[in-house]
Amino acid sequence: MPELPEVETVRRGLQPAMEGAKILKAEARRKDLRFPFQKDFIARLEGQTVTGLGRRAKYLMADLTSGDVLLMHLGMSGSFRVLDGGANDTPGQFHHPRSEDRAHDHVVFHMSSGRSVVFNDPRRFGYMKIIARNVLEHEPLLKGLGPEPLGNEFDAAMLAQSCFNKKTSLKAALLDQRVVAGLGNIYVCEALYRSHLSPRRLAATLATKKGEPTDHAGRLVNAIHSVLNQAIKAGGSSISDHRLTSGELGYFQHSFQVYDREGEKCQTKGCGGVVRRFAQNGRSTFWCPKCQK
Repeated sequence: MPELPEVETVRRGLQPAMEGAKILKAEARRKDLRFPFQKDFIARLEGQTVTGLGRRAKYLMADLTSGDVLLMHLGMSGSFRVLDGGANDTPGQFHHPRSEDRAHDHVVFHMSSGRSVVFNDPRRFGYMKIIARNVLEHEPLLKGLGPEPLGNEFDAAMLAQSCFNKKTSLKAALLDQRVVAGLGNIYVCEALYRSHLSPRRLAATLATKKGEPTDHAGRLVNAIHSVLNQAIKAGGSSISDHRLTSGELGYFQHSFQVYDREGEKCQTKGCGGVVRRFAQNGRSTFWCPKCQK
C-alpha cells in the first residue's frame, strides 16, 4: 500500500491537472470500488471547480467550490493517469509498473484544463467518497488519525506522550495510524534503523516515567523527518507499482539502508553487522540486530 511519500508525490503530480480546473464531466464506470459509490457521486462532482488538492495521511483530498471534499484513497493497486492530448503521465513512483489495462479504468474526471484524470485500480481496494467540508472532522475514515509526521506539532514530546505506558513494540506503535498518520512498513523500518532503535523495543521506552521524551524519542523523530523528506524529494519509494508523473520509475529504493537488504552488511560505519529479516505483526521487518538496540 502506498505510504505518505508516494501519496504526496501523487498529489503534486495531479495538482497541475486538477487544481483550479472545473470538472466538466465525471464518469464512474462501475458501481463500486472497495465501497459502493454514493448515489449522488457524479452529480456532486460535475460543474465543480477544484479549489485545492491536499493530503491527510494516505488520503488525497480535493476541495470543491460547493463546499464538498472529494476523499480519495489509492488502496493496494490504485493509480492516477493524467491524459493531456497524446501525453500520458502517471503520478507517483513504485517499483513494479502500475496496471496499464484500460479495463481497470474505473473513474474518469474530464477537466476544464483540457486534461483527463483517470483512476485505474485492478484490485479495487481504493475508494472515493464525497464529504461536506463542515462535517469532515467527524468522518469515520479520518477521525482517528494521529498527527502528520511532517507537521509542526509532531515532535519528540508528542511521540513520547502517544507511546507513554504502551505495551506494544515500537514498530507496532509507529504503524498505528492513531499514533502517527501516514507511516507504513517501509519507512518505519528505515526510521528505526537510522535512529539505531530495535523494532522489538517497547514503545513505552520513548517516554520517562513522567511521560517526558527520552533521547530515543528525539532520535526517532529526527529519523522519521529525514527519511520522509528524502523519499518525497526522490518522488516516493518504488515499491508496489508506483510511478512519477513522467512515468519513470522512482529511485528512492536505491537509498534504502535496511529495507529489503536481508543478508547484506549493515551500512552503519564500524558496525560490521548483517541485516536480518523477521515477521512482526504479519509484516516483514528488516533490521540490524547488532546496532539497533
